[in-house]
Amino acid sequence: MKQKIQHIGILAAILVVVGFSFSCESNLKDVQKLGFSEFTPSGEADDFNLKYTDSGRITSVLVSPKMLDYATARYPFTEFPKGVNVTFYDKNQKKTYVRSDYAVTFKNTDIIDLQGHVKIWNDQGSQLETEQLYFDQKNEWFFTEKKFKFSDPKGVSFGEGVDFSKDFKIVNSQKISGEIEKSNEM
Repeated sequence: MKQKIQHIGILAAILVVVGFSFSCESNLKDVQKLGFSEFTPSGEADDFNLKYTDSGRITSVLVSPKMLDYATARYPFTEFPKGVNVTFYDKNQKKTYVRSDYAVTFKNTDIIDLQGHVKIWNDQGSQLETEQLYFDQKNEWFFTEKKFKFSDPKGVSFGEGVDFSKDFKIVNSQKISGEIEKSNEM
């Protein structure tokens, strides 16, 4: 009989422990939910068209089908999940164009990360294509460590890693893997 009572006592203790663990697990999940904040944008815009100006002169135009602003995040950023089309204007109104499938700009760094079928070109015939390209807005400088294809009136070059000025006047290639010069003979 003593053994039966001990077994019942052990069984009761096990049931109590199991019951507490389920209730603790439920409470733990509730506590975890309290500490978890959803990562949601503080602002959102569709068919976004923004003109940047300096002293009354348009310096760039950014167009995107979708913009998500995470201004209240610990490290604020703005995301363009459906890509961007940007037109830069220099002081002489010469244009440089940029297109990508996705973009994100980090507010505290002034760096724009362009991704997916990134293409940048100008009216003078220079063009660069890559899968990812960064733009330093403060210094008006582009750079990537990815493979690229660069074309200009002189020819086409392929490589990996390049940085260049917004107007293509300065282009620094790291690794050129091929170059095709256009011939003047036709």
